Amino acid sequence: MAQGIKRLGMPIAALLGLALIALVGTSWFLNRDALQRAVEAQIRAVTGLELVVNGNIDVSIFPGSYVSFHNVGLKGATTIDPALQVDVLTANLRLLPLLLRRFEIADVMMLRPHIHVVRDAATGESNWTPFVETIAKAMTPGSENQVSFSEIRIQDGELNYEDATNRVSEELGDIDLSLAWPSISRSFAATGQFDWRGERVDGSISASDFAALLSGDRSGLKARLASAPLKVAFDGTVANRTSLMMEGVTTMDSPSLRNALRWMGQAPPSGGGGFGRFALKARTNVVGGSVALTNVNVELDGNVAEGVMTYSNNGRQTLQATLAAGNLDFTPYISTFRLLASGQRDWNRQLFDLSSLSSVDLDMRLSAAKVTVGPSKLGRTAFGANLRGGALALSVGEAQMYGGIAKGSFAVARSDAVADVRAQFQFNDVDLQACASELFGITKLSGHGNLNVSLTASGSSPFGLAQSLDGTATLTGHDGAIAGFNVEQLLKRLERRPLSGGGHFRSGTTPYDNLNISVKFADGIATAEDIRVESPAARITLTGTASVPAREYDLKGVASLTAASGGGTGFDLPFVVQGPWDDPLIFPDPESLIRRSPASAPLLDAVKDRKTRDAVRSVIERFTGGGKSGTADAAAPAPASAPAAAENPKSN
Repeated sequence: MAQGIKRLGMPIAALLGLALIALVGTSWFLNRDALQRAVEAQIRAVTGLELVVNGNIDVSIFPGSYVSFHNVGLKGATTIDPALQVDVLTANLRLLPLLLRRFEIADVMMLRPHIHVVRDAATGESNWTPFVETIAKAMTPGSENQVSFSEIRIQDGELNYEDATNRVSEELGDIDLSLAWPSISRSFAATGQFDWRGERVDGSISASDFAALLSGDRSGLKARLASAPLKVAFDGTVANRTSLMMEGVTTMDSPSLRNALRWMGQAPPSGGGGFGRFALKARTNVVGGSVALTNVNVELDGNVAEGVMTYSNNGRQTLQATLAAGNLDFTPYISTFRLLASGQRDWNRQLFDLSSLSSVDLDMRLSAAKVTVGPSKLGRTAFGANLRGGALALSVGEAQMYGGIAKGSFAVARSDAVADVRAQFQFNDVDLQACASELFGITKLSGHGNLNVSLTASGSSPFGLAQSLDGTATLTGHDGAIAGFNVEQLLKRLERRPLSGGGHFRSGTTPYDNLNISVKFADGIATAEDIRVESPAARITLTGTASVPAREYDLKGVASLTAASGGGTGFDLPFVVQGPWDDPLIFPDPESLIRRSPASAPLLDAVKDRKTRDAVRSVIERFTGGGKSGTADAAAPAPASAPAAAENPKSN
């Protein structure tokens, strides 16, 4: 056995020796100029580009078989500027054909290539179109110029892309890439890395039928791009006869959609809230500049929804979607929008950022079983959002909210830096305590009722909107209470003792059977047209105004007992409501209390006479020492009885 192997090895060694001698001999007698011309002709035949050599040419046969061109330019036959410039282009030769004095390129290595791609505005084609057409012809079965090399490697390259029609200019740097289309296979594959907009991108692409892909016919396609901001993958088919057509499954993943949009040159929504973790998987159909997504499963900031989406970019970006979700939380998207300043007493004066309203058109229909918006919890909700030409319209078809049903619309139109706002909402049979607290910051109202709001405003900040607020608001409530005072107990006590004091005036609650409020807004001032609170024992009416910009009340009212104690006449008490919305001052009219007191009413009438008023004041000042103040009233002559009273106070 060993002897047989030894006998077989000797012929093989002899054959290798002869091949080595033939290779060395070939290197001695090879016409290097012919080799150079053959390599240039083959590159021209394969790529369709003319080779322009401006530097040295290195030819090596042994130990390595290659031709290296320095400072090379490749350009189309009808173009002037090179589409590709390479510092060093090396064509490695196939060994066996070389022994037979045939020159066939095995692969091409490009060191520091500068690739320039320009799209023609008139034809829509690029300066690389001839190259693609030549490759497609060369790969066609039975063609005269079959592909003579199957791989191109790029090291430390850069690519510049210019599209004047769409105003696109991009640059890729530090490109390390391998392009392969083996002659024994119809497939094509490209793998590598490059830098784009400050991020390193790892990518790969493969086509099952490279010839069909180049000619625009249908071919299988797999593509993947992975970077820190975003990962994208596609698995399906592609064709490009008259326009680009793709069909397959697309997946996307990003730790921050806001950062991914910014990286791709898209303006993210204003504010810093939301648009974090993002994932999408969908069946994709691309026709030209339109993308249709079906069987969509999308996740954003923990919100998961399913449905269909379409995207088009025919001069303007447009997104349409119909989605359904279980639970949705919109809190991240409104967290940076503050109506009130940090002190919670004044409106926020920070200017609106309305730039995102003009970046894209949006038409969305969304339904959810549960919705959270800040502190508000909604049940089953269906709403829509439409953004077109800088105008945003939100509509709520029906939402289970505050224990009742809510519906309405909200619109924002942009005029430079000013927001024109229009809102119309209806709340039916809602919990007034939750509704008034969350919508208006009023915490002292409870019960159930209906609320209708129709408002318009225009301003560059929440404070500006408050200053220009116009519209109406009506509220009808039942079976509730107003916290802060007990009208019935207060009126009964003051009826018995009008001057007993109001030390406990701001405690307790006032229950009611019916509540009616009708308010009209004009330039930020709310005027009470009809405010009535009715219960079996008491009744309250209010008139006056409230300043929306200052968030303050200036109201007057009358509280009445419906039936006086002991069957007498009713008792009416005028009162005043003044101060901030969240903590107003409520106090009775003092003159009316004095008039209700049998002992004090004559005194009130007496002090209306000037002489009597001066005499009473003088006596009071003698008791209090006020006569030493030196005021004009203290210097006035005192009545004759005053000195006697001052000398002998016990006698009084």
